[in-house]
Amino acid sequence: MEILKTYKLFIDGKFPRTESGRYDVLQSPKQTWVANYCRASRKDVKSAVVAAKKAFPNWSNRSGFNRSQIIYRIAEILEGRKSQFIEELILQGLSLSAARTEVKTAVARCVYYAGWCDKFQVLTNTVNPVNTPHFNFTVSEAIGPVGLIAPSDQGILGLISTILPILVGGNTVVVLASERAPLSSITLAEVLATSDVPAGVVNILTGRLNELLVPLGSHYELPAIVYAQSDKKTLVELEKLGATQIRRVFHWNTDWNKSNSAHPHWILDTQEIKTTWHPIRRGFQGGGAY
Repeated sequence: MEILKTYKLFIDGKFPRTESGRYDVLQSPKQTWVANYCRASRKDVKSAVVAAKKAFPNWSNRSGFNRSQIIYRIAEILEGRKSQFIEELILQGLSLSAARTEVKTAVARCVYYAGWCDKFQVLTNTVNPVNTPHFNFTVSEAIGPVGLIAPSDQGILGLISTILPILVGGNTVVVLASERAPLSSITLAEVLATSDVPAGVVNILTGRLNELLVPLGSHYELPAIVYAQSDKKTLVELEKLGATQIRRVFHWNTDWNKSNSAHPHWILDTQEIKTTWHPIRRGFQGGGAY
């Protein structure tokens, strides 16, 4: 007897079923029944945001080097389970060669962003010249829990390419996975759960965009939303929702297969750039100025 897997949600490091009890059926291009996956609700969005907010202080206070180690560990586990990802991508419509290329690129992208964890601050952090007796510093800080509507046309590469820039900068994330190819998102959650990523740093929901757009886009605890799909009407709706809470809405729409689609500018979008002034007191202590 063939047992079809039911793909659950990933919230706070656990794999709960949706509180509504609803699920959708994924069929292959040949109209065969592939799997069941949870259809998340408004309450699931709320639970995921609560988990992301709780995990944010711990994750943002870690050193860039430690975040780098953790993201590199994701690459190691992903490499070990690549055959499973390839199989799932084929079930969702990709050819064998395309599936192999996507998984290989996803692993390489993990390594790429792991290398940026302790280096991206070079692009933003500066000591600024001022014409007053002050030190003036510009530094970048994580913005907080971020909502992400993942690319719809890629199972794993688009997901990895949009989650990692958010994590590198010390943010946590609530992800609405691809509605067309959701299987790889929960398999990635299994990778995260067995890696060193703390619970709540990444929370992954599967379901229907038309049901979850407003709960995710209007949640007051999310200071930023990243929209990584191409529908202009949905983007306009997110911008309207963001305006009610003065929320930042970023549109990341590119071909994630290309090598130039990975760069540190995605990291900087979800950073708060702050400037600090510190007075210089002049005097003598031990023979030097202080």
